[in-house]
Amino acid sequence: MIYLLFFLYGVFSVLIYELLNIEFFVNITDKLSSMNRIQDILLTSAVYFIYLFSMEYFTKGRTVGKYITGTKVLSTDGTQPTLQDYFIRTISRFVPFDPFSFFGYNGWHDNWSNTRVISIKKYEADRQAKSDINAIGTKEIA
Repeated sequence: MIYLLFFLYGVFSVLIYELLNIEFFVNITDKLSSMNRIQDILLTSAVYFIYLFSMEYFTKGRTVGKYITGTKVLSTDGTQPTLQDYFIRTISRFVPFDPFSFFGYNGWHDNWSNTRVISIKKYEADRQAKSDINAIGTKEIA
């Protein structure tokens, strides 16, 4: 998604230049292409952080990948994560070797933010089953 965002920005800047003869966005694109390695890492990391944090926060625990896979983020107690939870979850991804943390049960970004990624269909089915079990023996009103 990050590559796509940068690609779309490039397309946008060329279209604005070609259609409206505005050089502002093309100039920014030129400056982006001449950045050194450190600047590139910092900019890409900032865009990555903003994308993950804002997508998960504003879509209540989902990113494009989570929409595709039918998953979402929930707190370990089953509630919607807070702004702080999403912040900790996102900033934890910048810890070196975070991808290797999945050799355990959950990633560090899940453990440190007390969140989990769940399958929505399975979660709803489990909730319904638990509700049905709790309803055994109660009177039904017709």
